[in-house]
Amino acid sequence: MVFTPIDRKTWKRENTYEHFVKNVPCTFSMNVNIDITHFSLELKSHDLKLFPSFLYALSIIVNRHEEFRMAYDKNGNLGYYDISHPSYTVFHEETECFSTLSTEYDENFHAFYAKSQEDTGECRKNGYPSPCERKNIFHVSCIPWANFTGFNLNLQKGYEYLSPIFTIGKFSQDRDKILLPLALQVNHAVCDGFHAARFINELQEWVENFSHDNSY
Repeated sequence: MVFTPIDRKTWKRENTYEHFVKNVPCTFSMNVNIDITHFSLELKSHDLKLFPSFLYALSIIVNRHEEFRMAYDKNGNLGYYDISHPSYTVFHEETECFSTLSTEYDENFHAFYAKSQEDTGECRKNGYPSPCERKNIFHVSCIPWANFTGFNLNLQKGYEYLSPIFTIGKFSQDRDKILLPLALQVNHAVCDGFHAARFINELQEWVENFSHDNSY
């Protein structure tokens, strides 16, 4: 894990960052439907699960762009991590509570998928894991019981939290398409609508071109 401080004297986003930190602190969310028709069929043909596979897809796009890996170090300096790992939830039916765990990101799809399944299995077997000590994470949660058109989180210290937060809903059938609701919440100080839209577009393109047989 490498944290790179930003030289704010030369940073092209400095004025925008200052505006949304001091004048108009805010976060925003974007709710979209991702067309996973091809993605779902490809997964089913190889007996692969949707959630860990989509978790990988999110990780791919997060790690393409600095604005989704932004954070403050222990001294309050703004910067970004060289890599960010997904932190996600595992639901326990017997207690109706969930655990949060993190799987180390791996560029290889098959390696990441196997490790996430291993981590999830250990979590279900042993109960609630210790809190994740990684600083370089982004959060993903899933609500597979409901299809939503809007979702928003209200964080007590949200204006100080820079990592993106993703929430996945229950997929639905729309004629010949399979649609997966996805909410993306970001801090406006480091991410604009342009960046959020680029993320969504690149994610859509990735799932449309997903092939189990390719090397990642």
